[in-house]
Amino acid sequence: MSNNAKKNLLCYNKQMIYETKNYEHLMGLTGFSEPLLKNHFALYQGYVNNTNKLKDMLTELAKDGVGHSELKRRFGWEWNGMKLHEYYFENLSKEKSQLNADSDLYKKIIEDFGSYENWEKDFKAVGALRGIGWVILYYDPDGNRLFNAWINEHDVGHLSGAKPILVMDVFEHAFMIDYGIKKTDYIEALFKVINWDIVNSRF
Repeated sequence: MSNNAKKNLLCYNKQMIYETKNYEHLMGLTGFSEPLLKNHFALYQGYVNNTNKLKDMLTELAKDGVGHSELKRRFGWEWNGMKLHEYYFENLSKEKSQLNADSDLYKKIIEDFGSYENWEKDFKAVGALRGIGWVILYYDPDGNRLFNAWINEHDVGHLSGAKPILVMDVFEHAFMIDYGIKKTDYIEALFKVINWDIVNSRF
């Protein structure tokens, strides 16, 4: 790559700033206090800020041909922390909704899990596992199959090539202010505020 090409690439990459999305409309969400949501939004903003910082640092290092293995590893953590929180907040809503029995997603859940109740029980059970992380309902387009997956932290356990349909945060910051160690109570509260229209549209 020529020096001019490297300069152009550097300028282009520096312009790519990831913006913190505003989720203030979720204030007043049933079962989620204002302190909990504000804390969670601030934590999410930290992931966005760190993603941008690491992106710029890695761009500078790439320009100079300098090694950067540890920063590359860290970038995956920050990036996924940013993106998973966006999936999470965007599949919540103050408006009560339910998964339409005529929807493609509902029919696929029946096909793969036997019943909606079986799927929900399994998803909640994954969320109740000991440890911190995420629970994701994934769709694998190659196998035409839905999976409930446990993600250990942000960057370990993802199903490559599969698409996130429903994302639930089960790190302590997502529930302890309101529910203490009663994670199952948080999971029950979350199921009452899922935006099924968004979830179905992802499928």
